[in-house]
Amino acid sequence: MIATINALLPAWLQEEMTQSGTRFETEEARMRYAIALARRNVDEGTGGPFGAALFEAQGGRLISVGVNLVVTSNCSHAHAEMVAIALAEQALGSYSLADLEAGPYALYTSCEPCVMCLGGILWSGVRRVVSAARDADARRIGFDEGPKPENWAEALRSRGIEVREEFCRDEAVAVLRDYAATGGIIYNGR
Repeated sequence: MIATINALLPAWLQEEMTQSGTRFETEEARMRYAIALARRNVDEGTGGPFGAALFEAQGGRLISVGVNLVVTSNCSHAHAEMVAIALAEQALGSYSLADLEAGPYALYTSCEPCVMCLGGILWSGVRRVVSAARDADARRIGFDEGPKPENWAEALRSRGIEVREEFCRDEAVAVLRDYAATGGIIYNGR
């Protein structure tokens, strides 16, 4: 399945994967990169308004990137977080990011995780999640984020995963609004 996801990556995202190993010194730089991936995905017409990047938590070395590829790949689970996690696991040669020597790993995502991505994060071994836009921001433009618990961040924290919310939120919300304004497909709206 991972090879299939790889085959579906847009050329520009494959180029971004060549940035693996680059250090992003600050949390702001890491989040702005994840948001820039979301923006480019919209601008290129290659998917939805969501981006994610996985980094070494200490030192900020980029491991993988992900964008929403649901519509272009005909794959309902090709959310930005899931793509970034899958590509990281493939690059690191492990189905779990929990016990790798270079870890722990941090996921920066342009929007807080939906119910599916929340589960994926729990099983991935990621130790830190930093999100920008809120669930309500995605719902406001029509996306259905699923029956996620209201206290999703606490659910992750109770499993030893550090969470930071609403980091660079305004920038991420702008991408969501622009996507909706240009008629972007709301593929799972209610």
